[in-house]
Amino acid sequence: MTQPDSRFMVEGAGLGLRRSFMQELATEELPDVPDFFEIAPENWMGMGGRYGRTLRQFTERHPFVCHGLSLSIGGPQPLDMQFLDDLRRFLDTHQIRLYSEHLSYTTDDGHLYDLLPIPFTHEAARYVAERVQQVQDVLGRRIALENVSYYAAPGQEMSEQDFLLEVLQRADCDLLLDVNNIYVNSINHRYDANAFLDAMPAERVSYIHIAGHYEEAPDLRVDTHGADVIPEVWQLLDRTYKRLGAVPTLLERDFNIPALSVLLQEMGLIRQHQQPFTTSGVRHAG
Repeated sequence: MTQPDSRFMVEGAGLGLRRSFMQELATEELPDVPDFFEIAPENWMGMGGRYGRTLRQFTERHPFVCHGLSLSIGGPQPLDMQFLDDLRRFLDTHQIRLYSEHLSYTTDDGHLYDLLPIPFTHEAARYVAERVQQVQDVLGRRIALENVSYYAAPGQEMSEQDFLLEVLQRADCDLLLDVNNIYVNSINHRYDANAFLDAMPAERVSYIHIAGHYEEAPDLRVDTHGADVIPEVWQLLDRTYKRLGAVPTLLERDFNIPALSVLLQEMGLIRQHQQPFTTSGVRHAG
């Protein structure tokens, strides 16, 4: 276990909770149990029966965060107020520590089932920030936005870094820092991953995502969450900890999913990387 840090709503190393793992997590003596779990609320809202009861048992025993899929914070359609009302009840019922979403959009007169890039413009930053403020008002809590991987930048007027910083400042929301996405985007769009990381506002980072990706070509990486984390991403994570301290970090794995024991071993690597940075002397950079 990592040393508690009052800056964060959760601590240590986390894992996405999958229904296929619930019985094993609940009934077996595991050598390593996640410090916190993450779920997509859309996959659980309104679910009753055995899975609904089991989820409640888990959320009563373990810290949970939620990472949304369908808010479409940058989309052209009005925000779904019924969804937000249902989401607030779900977050309150399960005492979810933090809700985050992707800085992207997923709808256009219907759900598109993909994370589409928001144009990097000042107008778009203002638009997104206003919607974030509306969401925070309805939910009655701060939310975090995740820096996403993207493969095209239509209508770009500013850099990804500057766009992200402007949205965070205007919306006054937090940042879910995806270290793998920084690395993937730095390859695909040819920027310095270290410089991007160093520009992120330390005081807004709520937790971290780390994942594996697919190398399509030397100059093209695809964010799949379907492979082991590569050494270069671990190195970037270490740089993050050196600057920010042992920020809570979640291992994402959504495809080519191995046995739970294998995932827990990789999650354990997060704790190993956090360990040198868990002393009380490591604080935020300015």
